[in-house]
Amino acid sequence: MDWALILEWVIKSFILVMMLLTGFAYLTWYERKALSRMQVRYGPNRAGKFGLLQPIADAVKLIFKEELIPDQAEKALFILAPIVTVVPAVVITATVPWGPSFQIFGRTINLYIANIDVGVLYVTAIASIAVYGIVLAGWSSNNKYAMLGGLRSTAQMVSYELALGLSFVAVILLSGSMNMLAIVEAQKNVWFAVLQPTGAVVFLIATLAELNRAPFDMPEAEQELTAGYHVEYSGMKFALFFMAEYTKMIAISAISATIFFGGYREFWFLKDTFLSVDRFALLGPIYMFLKIVVLLFGMIWARATLPRIRYDRLMSFGWKAMLPLSLAVVLVSAMGIALAQINPLFIWLIPIVSVLLGFLTIGLVDNSLRRKAYAAR
Repeated sequence: MDWALILEWVIKSFILVMMLLTGFAYLTWYERKALSRMQVRYGPNRAGKFGLLQPIADAVKLIFKEELIPDQAEKALFILAPIVTVVPAVVITATVPWGPSFQIFGRTINLYIANIDVGVLYVTAIASIAVYGIVLAGWSSNNKYAMLGGLRSTAQMVSYELALGLSFVAVILLSGSMNMLAIVEAQKNVWFAVLQPTGAVVFLIATLAELNRAPFDMPEAEQELTAGYHVEYSGMKFALFFMAEYTKMIAISAISATIFFGGYREFWFLKDTFLSVDRFALLGPIYMFLKIVVLLFGMIWARATLPRIRYDRLMSFGWKAMLPLSLAVVLVSAMGIALAQINPLFIWLIPIVSVLLGFLTIGLVDNSLRRKAYAAR
């Protein structure tokens, strides 16, 4: 048994968990600061310089808040639900490569926890588990609002995971592998977001729905469900749901950066320069961090800009727009790859045709909404 390898795994796992937990705390600060600037106000500015101690103040407050369990609740499941929600948000990042391997003290250090050939399959499997926590929270609370939030989350997950899975299929076709490290290396010359821009947009929209983030935050719609599935939770149990949401934001941003935006690799215009990760391996985590910050800002921007959509339209959008478009993306990707065997230039038919399909879908959705609005007059 290689004790050095086990120690390496333990250290890397500890560092990754600490990064995610610290990232969750300061993502709340980042979101509040970004939203406040968009809304022409200051945001957190009292606890510490620039409000940097605000997450610590929030944590202390939640630790000392009273823990309440409804009298008729299923107590074991009520306590278990927040844990079931948090754990997948942390372990889903196990296959994400944060940088290339490097040598230290004669030992090769890999900047990932696990490098498995079915890394994409692992990600989709773990992502599917998180909904159980929300469903259990809704059912075990013995509250009709909470139960409706849990049911909404289940329906939403089924609807948008289909489009999410098909976006992964397009990436697998382009890279020829389900290994996350191989997917990153396949983007050495061009990002998959450039080769398949519509697939990237579909993936990002579907992940917003998976995260229950605005404008898809129907499971906790306060104007209808007074907080939805976590309405009966308080104190640290509520904090665990909160932590799961923001940790999943970081994890999903890391996965998005890996499969569509080159992962830890440098921006394409820096290839073969002194800022390439091939020359300085430790630049990989820095590039990864920058990409994650930009993707997180996109989620925050969407929350600040887009209103929550009606539930029937959310479901219609998932089934009638996202699913057919993601199927078309897979078909276009497969045809482009087949034609590229004849002439490599045909690979650029993929972004051209997929963008046209994206605009066609937008036009059809807009036309449908206009007809409904006209009929309602």
